[in-house]
Amino acid sequence: MIETLAPLLEIRALQVSYGGIHAVKGIDLHIAPGELVALIGSNGAGKTTTLKTLAGLLHPSKGHIQYDGKNLHNIAAHQRVSMGIALVPEGRGVFARLTVQENLQMGAYSRSDQHEIAADLARMYELFPRLAERKAQLAGTLSGGEQQMVAMARALMSRPRLLMLDEPSMGLAPLMVQKIFETIRDIAALGMSILLVEQNARLALQVARRSYVMESGVITMSGAASDLLGSDAVQRAYLGG
Repeated sequence: MIETLAPLLEIRALQVSYGGIHAVKGIDLHIAPGELVALIGSNGAGKTTTLKTLAGLLHPSKGHIQYDGKNLHNIAAHQRVSMGIALVPEGRGVFARLTVQENLQMGAYSRSDQHEIAADLARMYELFPRLAERKAQLAGTLSGGEQQMVAMARALMSRPRLLMLDEPSMGLAPLMVQKIFETIRDIAALGMSILLVEQNARLALQVARRSYVMESGVITMSGAASDLLGSDAVQRAYLGG
């Protein structure tokens, strides 16, 4: 067994349907405190649906989600943020007409500790120096990579224990992808639990400790990321081998 700590997040027999689509078909998944776990798979596999369900944006039709020992059934999305669950959605979703700093402050909307919010804002600018240079700039005028940084920093401003990232490299230039993944490594090194959904399977497996492979709504493989990186089946399906 790789992990020895009790899971921070545990999903059992999760099923999710919406719009007549049975998108998630009974998956099991867990993440230990401080663990970076990747969820890889093809388009339409159910990865984004899984993240949205964990965030409270979609409702499961069956199964259990337990976070920090608590059942998340009927816990609203905003309450999950307060509990320490943050989602950086696919497509980033920054507030285009707000400045970088205003976007980051929006991430702390559930908090009332103003002094600590100011300290966290300063830490975000240390983690993302480029945002410090652009904090008064409208977020909608930033490059795609800079907007991804804003989205990640905004999520971190809620002080999550579980950070979920949905396709952070999508649409970015290779150099910016490298910077984003360096930052993901830095965040993981701070001891935060991360669930990473990423189509660039090689990058995801290189940064993750463990990984799950999802296809057509089911988990088809799981294990140490290093083992999956060397798997012939994963090589053929996702790594161009």
